[in-house]
Amino acid sequence: MASARDDRIARLRLIRTAQVGPVTYRQLLARYGTAEAALAAIPDLARRGGGRPPAIPSRAQIEREVAQVEALGARYLFLGLAGYPRLLAAIPTAPPCLIVRGDPRLTDRPVVALVGARNASAAACRLARGLAADLGARGIAVASGLARGIDTAAHLGALDHGTIAVIAGGPDNSYPPENAGLQEEIATRGLLISEQPPGTEPRARHFPYRNRIIAGLAHAVLVVEAAPKSGSLITARHAADYGREVLAIPGSPLDPRAQGCNLLIREGATLVQSADDVIEALPPIDGMAEPDHGYGAPPPPAEAGEGDRRLVLARLGPVPVPADELVRQAGLPPAVVQTVLLELELAGRLERHIGGEVSLI
Repeated sequence: MASARDDRIARLRLIRTAQVGPVTYRQLLARYGTAEAALAAIPDLARRGGGRPPAIPSRAQIEREVAQVEALGARYLFLGLAGYPRLLAAIPTAPPCLIVRGDPRLTDRPVVALVGARNASAAACRLARGLAADLGARGIAVASGLARGIDTAAHLGALDHGTIAVIAGGPDNSYPPENAGLQEEIATRGLLISEQPPGTEPRARHFPYRNRIIAGLAHAVLVVEAAPKSGSLITARHAADYGREVLAIPGSPLDPRAQGCNLLIREGATLVQSADDVIEALPPIDGMAEPDHGYGAPPPPAEAGEGDRRLVLARLGPVPVPADELVRQAGLPPAVVQTVLLELELAGRLERHIGGEVSLI
């Protein structure tokens, strides 16, 4: 039987395999029971998908990453194991592992994500800082993304009480550069979270993934100031998809930075203006159900035949389509369709998009 360390190394090898994303990781563990068994199955699955097997990192490569993480004073939290944030584990694209510095127990508190524009007005930044301080003083952990503007104001306001920062790059990367000191302070006095390994520079594609972590950690997302097509609205829409409360501060219709918040309110977000309003809008925290990871006895594998693969492939293309739509159109059991998608992804022929959509590469 593998030791706990061996199991974690195997999990990291699986997680760092190029074609293995959060959904595929869950499916592989559910199907094969252990990370070691999943690693052994990948080459055959990729060949069935019509491609070459992805390169799997060696144990030595992962040991080097672990040494880097430990040298930073950070540690891993694995999905399905003790310590992983309970609310985040409930979302369908929960990161298979997080790298954290600070106090993970902050995620056991009620969490409110406070987000908004990078080019926020001085008034909005002052409001965000005051709201974060008021919420923190009442035992609520304030989460944000350490960006310029509203995010920075929120972290500064909540710093004395406990704040959670989710960053887009690796744990050794400070972005934006002017927040390097604040990031280190949060790692010491709050909680710093990264999904990416050390050495990862934040790229544009990383920020939507960061936003889904912020939304997944929180009982509610509060948008203070945002444009209609901003990352803050993406975070709010993730929150709505996850069944979390969406809150917004109203603003002048003459200010483009307020249009996103006003749009959210028009679409059903709760209008708030104070910490009291936020607390009143929070769901009953104690009544929230524990997530079901599906990590019990793995279900019998749903094998796919060549005819099944042809049916699914005929309905896939470069335009993203919901996976459940493929099930309806192909007329196949969901487990069979998921097997075909799993094979295609491991073969490097399929891309998964946030929102449960898939497309051919």
